[in-house]
Amino acid sequence: MNAVASWPGQAEQWLDQRGKGAWIAAMVLGFILFWPVGLALLAYMIWSKRMFSGCKHTRKMTRARTAFTSSGNSAFDAYKAETLRRLEEEQDAFQEFLRRLREAKDKTEFDQFMEDRARRATAPGQPEQA
Repeated sequence: MNAVASWPGQAEQWLDQRGKGAWIAAMVLGFILFWPVGLALLAYMIWSKRMFSGCKHTRKMTRARTAFTSSGNSAFDAYKAETLRRLEEEQDAFQEFLRRLREAKDKTEFDQFMEDRARRATAPGQPEQA
């Protein structure tokens, strides 16, 4: 009875492993065989956001859901959690580094602009360049 109850879940997992094309093929096949099945698959794909699986937000949510599922091995789960935490810290540190780098570049460009402006202001005989 358990295998019969879980066949929709197994079918969903099988289609997910093969990507959006498999879902579309199943939907088209559903329309060909019996149109309400195709319509139901289309509604499910839209409702579950499978039609938009290429977007960044959906990929991020799928990764997060996969990252926090237990493998059944507590030692591996602890290692995975620690590695993910460390990678998130490294990513945050790198993002902060990039922010500081952009700020430094902006400050350098602004300082250069102000020096050029001051130089033009002290040399009144020269025409200004646009």
